Amino acid sequence: MLVTLSIRDIVLIEKLELSLDSGLCTLTGETGAGKSILLDALGLAIGGRADAGLVRHGAEQGSVTAVFHVEPSHPARALLRENALEDEGDLILRRVQAKDGRTRAFINDQPASVGLLRQIGDLLVEIHGQHDERGLLDASGHRGLLDAFGGLEGKAADVRRLWTALAEAREAYNRQEAGIARAKAEQDYLTHVVAELDELAPEEGEETALAEERTLMMNSEKIAGDLSDAADALSGDSGLEARLNQALRKLTRAAENAAGRLDTAIAALERTLVEAAEARDGIDEALRSLEFDANRLEHVETRLFALRAAARKHSVAVEGLPALADRLRDQLADIEGGEEKLARLREAVEKAEADYMKAAVALSEARAKAAGTLDKAVAKELKPLKLDKARFETQCERKPAEESGPDGLDRISFLVATNPGAPAGPLIKIASGGELSRFVLALKVALASRGSAPTLIFDEVDAGVGGAVAEAVGVRLAELAGAVQVIVVTHSPQVAARARHHFRISKASETKKKNAVLATRVETLDAEERREEIARMLAGATVTDEARAAADRLIGGHG
Repeated sequence: MLVTLSIRDIVLIEKLELSLDSGLCTLTGETGAGKSILLDALGLAIGGRADAGLVRHGAEQGSVTAVFHVEPSHPARALLRENALEDEGDLILRRVQAKDGRTRAFINDQPASVGLLRQIGDLLVEIHGQHDERGLLDASGHRGLLDAFGGLEGKAADVRRLWTALAEAREAYNRQEAGIARAKAEQDYLTHVVAELDELAPEEGEETALAEERTLMMNSEKIAGDLSDAADALSGDSGLEARLNQALRKLTRAAENAAGRLDTAIAALERTLVEAAEARDGIDEALRSLEFDANRLEHVETRLFALRAAARKHSVAVEGLPALADRLRDQLADIEGGEEKLARLREAVEKAEADYMKAAVALSEARAKAAGTLDKAVAKELKPLKLDKARFETQCERKPAEESGPDGLDRISFLVATNPGAPAGPLIKIASGGELSRFVLALKVALASRGSAPTLIFDEVDAGVGGAVAEAVGVRLAELAGAVQVIVVTHSPQVAARARHHFRISKASETKKKNAVLATRVETLDAEERREEIARMLAGATVTDEARAAADRLIGGHG
C-alpha cells in the first residue's frame, strides 16, 4: 500500500509530506482547493504523463516521491529483479519534473526508465476517475481480471506453456522443411561434388607428405652428388677406410712386442672401422633411394596440384577436403532420410496442437462460466448504486483456432448498457462520468481482492449522487477497503463518515517575500476536526448545530 507521498514544488504545493495507512482514506475540501493536484502528483510519481506546467511558479523543478509497503511475493518485486534493481524493504518511486519539460525517474533511488516506472506503478496503484482510461477501462487487462476472479491463473499458465511448446514444434518442423527444400534444390550439385571428392579420395596429411616428397625429388641430383663424394671419402683407394685398415695392420704387428700397450688403440680403430662401414652402408642406401624417377615426380606433382585445385574450388584448405566430403555426404543423406524426420516433426506438431487446443478449450469454457458468475456479482452491486436499469456483461468471444495465441482462444471485454434494450458497449464509451465511476466501483467490489492493485484511488466516485446512493457508495468503498487500500476524493459526507483516515485539502494565501501567493495545504483530521468537516459538507459555508448533530449520527453509525 501507499504509505508516504512527498511533494516538492508541484503547482500550488511548495512542500508536503502525507502519511497514509490501510483501509479507507478520504480526501475532502471545497471545490478548487486542489484535490486534483494530489492525484496529478501521484500520477507523475507512478509513470504518468509529464507536464512542465506542474512545476510551481518560480521553481526550477518539482519532484514527487511515493513510498509503498509491498509484499515479498508481489509481482512488482519480480519486475525489479528482472531489471537488476534493489528490491529490499519499501519500494520508492520518484519522479523529477523540470520546468523545461525534461523528466527523470528513480526506483529505490536508482535511475530508471519512465516506462519501467509506469510498469511498476500500474502494479501498485489504480486510479479511477471520470476521465481515467487505465485499470478496468483498458480492455487489454480484462482477460487477466476475469482469470483472477475465476481462479484460472493456473489453467492460463498451462495454456501459455503449451503454446510455447507448440511454437517450438512448429519452428522445428519449418526449419526441417526449409532445409529439405534447400537440399533438394542442390541435390544434383551435391551428388556431383561428392562423386568428384570420392574419386579424388583426399587423405589426412597427404598434402604435406606429397610436398616434402616433391621437394626431395627436385633436389635429388645435387644430394646424390654430395653423397657420392662422401662415399668416396670413406671407401675410395685413398679413403678413410683404407687408411684406417693400414693403420690397424701396422699396430697389430707392433702389438706383438708392445706388451699390451697398444690394445686400447687397436680396439678404438676396430670400432671406428665398424662405424665407418655403417656410415658407408647408410650412404649407399640413401643413394639407392634417391635415384631420380621422372614418372614418380610427375605423379606426385599431378596429385598435389589436383588436391590444391579442389581446395581452391571449394574454398577450404587441402586438409579440410575430407571433412567437406563427409559434410556433403551427410547433406545428401538428410535429403534421403529428411522426409522421415519431417514426418516425425509433423506428428509432434499435431500432438502439440491437440494438447494446446484441449487446454485452451477447457480454459475458454471455464472463462465463460466465470464470466456468468462475475456478471451476477456486478449486477447485485448496480441497483443500490442507482444503476438498476443498467446491464453489465462480460463478453467472451472465442476466436478461430488460427487466431489463437499464448492467452488462449478468447477475446474478453467488459461491456455495459445503461438503458434497457440498448446494445452493450465498452465501459469507457457508454457510461457517463458519474456512471463510469460507479460501474468501476461495482466491478471492483465484485472482484474484491482478486486481480487488483494494492492501492485503489477513486476520484469523485460519488459525483452526481446523494442520499441513499451516496450511502451505498460509502458502504461498498468500506467493503472494498477491507481487502485493499482505498483512497477516495469525495464531496459526499456519507462516504467521508465511513473513512478510517480523513484528510482535508484547502487553499490559503501565504506571504512570500512580501507577495501574497496561493498554496495548497493538506491536514490530517482528528476526531473533532473530522466532525466539523463532515458538518461543513452537510451544511455548506455556515456550519450549524443541526449539521454537527447530523455529522455525529453519520460518524456514530460508521466511524
